[in-house]
Amino acid sequence: MTILVTGARGRVARSVVHQLHGAGLPVRAASARPAELTVPAGVETAELALDRPETFEAALRGVRQVFLYPEPAGIHELIAAGEAAGVEHVVLLSSSSVLGPDAEHDPLASHSLRVERALAASSLACTFLRPDAFASNALGWAWFVGRAQPVQLAYPEAHIAPIHPEDIADVATAALTGKLAGPRAVTLTGAESLTFREQLAIVAEAVGREIPVQRITRAEAERQLGGFMPAPMAGSLLDLWQAAEQHGPATVADTTDTLLGRPARSFRQWAAENAAAFAGQH
Repeated sequence: MTILVTGARGRVARSVVHQLHGAGLPVRAASARPAELTVPAGVETAELALDRPETFEAALRGVRQVFLYPEPAGIHELIAAGEAAGVEHVVLLSSSSVLGPDAEHDPLASHSLRVERALAASSLACTFLRPDAFASNALGWAWFVGRAQPVQLAYPEAHIAPIHPEDIADVATAALTGKLAGPRAVTLTGAESLTFREQLAIVAEAVGREIPVQRITRAEAERQLGGFMPAPMAGSLLDLWQAAEQHGPATVADTTDTLLGRPARSFRQWAAENAAAFAGQH
């Protein structure tokens, strides 16, 4: 019973591959560019590109469970191929944004929501993992921190409960190995609510120097984010952060503590593990 892990160059998927392989389970790591994968010895690799349905059959051969990154392109064809191949269960790395009031039209949420809906309409048993903000999103500040420049934020007091990517991988692995009860939808967060300013203070402790924070206008933030993503997506992010600043501490949902009976990793732990990424030049 092979377990297929898609998007296997991603941080969470790589950890899932290592955990499954370490448990002695047959696992196949898939990517649109399999030659770029780094996997443990003995792990199969396969090409799976959602815009190339001809790659589906070989990638899914002998597979009973799939860890899936959300990509609407080709999802209906992938589901059909999975059903034909005998796939029984899909664990989807979705997003908590699908629970928003206008998720269907939100450029961030709709991406995952379309995949959830397609899977829910299929014959496959599904587990939807809906993590909130990843702790690793803080790497977006690394360029500024590494050059001793202020981190500019429109909403520095926005509250989130950042989750360590390894906790997501632990829950995904539990779902794939039957240790997380039944098909379900789970909202995942870290164990504590932190503002962006508080997160940066923790990163400052990890790197051993002060990190100045500068509040900027929303328009300035839109211009900055526009260099990295489409304007509608930047606007959606800023709406989210504005609401998070206005509403106070973030709700802590399920963690590895509540789901797996072991403590959730903290943002402080993540910062200590990744301090070198913020070293840069200064």
